Amino acid sequence: MHRAFRFKQPAVSALAISAFLFAAGSASAEMQFSAYGGFQGATGGNVKTSDGADFDPDWSGKSFKMPPYFGFRGIWWLDDFGKSNWGVSLDYSHAKVYGNLGNTPGWSHFEFTDGLNMLTLNALYRFQDPSRNWTPYLGLGAGINVPHVEVTRASGTTFDYQFGGASLQAQAGVSYQFAQHWSTFVEYKGNYNFVNNVSIDSGATLKTNVFTHAINFGVSYNF
Repeated sequence: MHRAFRFKQPAVSALAISAFLFAAGSASAEMQFSAYGGFQGATGGNVKTSDGADFDPDWSGKSFKMPPYFGFRGIWWLDDFGKSNWGVSLDYSHAKVYGNLGNTPGWSHFEFTDGLNMLTLNALYRFQDPSRNWTPYLGLGAGINVPHVEVTRASGTTFDYQFGGASLQAQAGVSYQFAQHWSTFVEYKGNYNFVNNVSIDSGATLKTNVFTHAINFGVSYNF
């Protein structure tokens, strides 16, 4: 059975930008906008389809192959609420995963490379010290994933955006402020994605779990 709810374009990124811009104009708190890229890999469980396929795709990330891995986030640090170490972020990541099919019968192409799009809402905590320019931080959150499902097999081809399911996120990093409004950061970020029953050809569905892990390098503007 095909899913009725599909994405014809990566609308998740537009939603993230709109939400951040709205909050920036209405919230009373320190705001920060960040963009990042880096080295992203992937591991996961077996792929199973409703018509009987069951295989280990041996996932890989290939961060710099087009389209590249990237992300951006908006952060609301709660200084004006007496919680200067705490923040809330809306984080969008354009991750990508390639399935190495090996000897999987009838399958010739399997990817989520445009991409495995993730949008998460996160709680952040930073360890501030006014005597230094660098600040460690931690974060946890949850949200959704929207994969671009690319499957080619003997029975047909699938090539579209679909709602996958939930995404859980954890991150840890350190930022360095080098100007009044600017800082840079390096972090580890991991997302566990539940891709549940996305539609493929011939009325079949596919499900799998994908863990993406990345070392991110980014820049932030504070205002």
